[in-house]
Amino acid sequence: MSWFESIILGLVQGLTEFLPISSSAHLRLTAAFSGWDDPGALFTAITQIGTETAILIYFRQDIFAIVTTWCRSLVNRGLRSDPNARMGWLLIIGSLPIGVLGLTLQDQIEGPFRDLRITATMLIVMGLVLGLADRRAGDAVVIGRHAAPGRRKELQDLTVRDGLIYGFCQALALVPGVSRSGATTSGGLFMGYSRAAAARYAFLLAVPAVMASGLFSISEALDDPDVTWGPTLLATVISFAVGYAVIAWFMKFIETKSFMPFVIYRVVLGVVIIALVSFGVIEPLAGEHTG
Repeated sequence: MSWFESIILGLVQGLTEFLPISSSAHLRLTAAFSGWDDPGALFTAITQIGTETAILIYFRQDIFAIVTTWCRSLVNRGLRSDPNARMGWLLIIGSLPIGVLGLTLQDQIEGPFRDLRITATMLIVMGLVLGLADRRAGDAVVIGRHAAPGRRKELQDLTVRDGLIYGFCQALALVPGVSRSGATTSGGLFMGYSRAAAARYAFLLAVPAVMASGLFSISEALDDPDVTWGPTLLATVISFAVGYAVIAWFMKFIETKSFMPFVIYRVVLGVVIIALVSFGVIEPLAGEHTG
């Protein structure tokens, strides 16, 4: 991987990780459209450490409160009913599905799942799912003769059941094109959570899984002589800086706007990819290069 490729891919990772449009799909597509080797699942996992570090800093107060309260609750029974201690357990529970499936499907994630035909299908299907979830979030409740916005659940309403459902939604993102934030947020909207709460929990839930995946990938990369560490680390740093700015913008955006622009983008992009693959402009599978 060249330095130029790493700069572009780092920008793409940072720009797309937190938007419901699938960062892994965009990394794969950027390489395909540019005629570069597929950066691979290993490169994606390592650069995601940069964007997850952005989450750690942006939500540092929340995360510090959750981690410290959860740790203290292990020895102090009185803290076990504290919302932050509960959130710690719910994040652990919600991380189990992607942890188990990630290890079980590792070969598929690094190979067949990266087929552009699958990516395009997931962009379209999950885009429509996000659109339906977003529409449901905006539905009004009829009270007498009047329609009024219904109360949406917030993070303090989170239960073990909801945490597991969030976790299984997140696990769908093992397939490029799904989008971790898109799938998890859609699940939250269908369960009745507000847009802001669903997105916030999606970001917090991503931290344990992505950090574990990234560290595991680094341990694998240390034994791989083909890994170009300089460009990979540069892409990781760039993804952190860009990702932090995107989080700040996105959290403000969803307070007043819907997800429909992202839905339309996903569907159009998916259709374009299918057309390009069908006409032989781009190959659905490329030789993977663990940059």
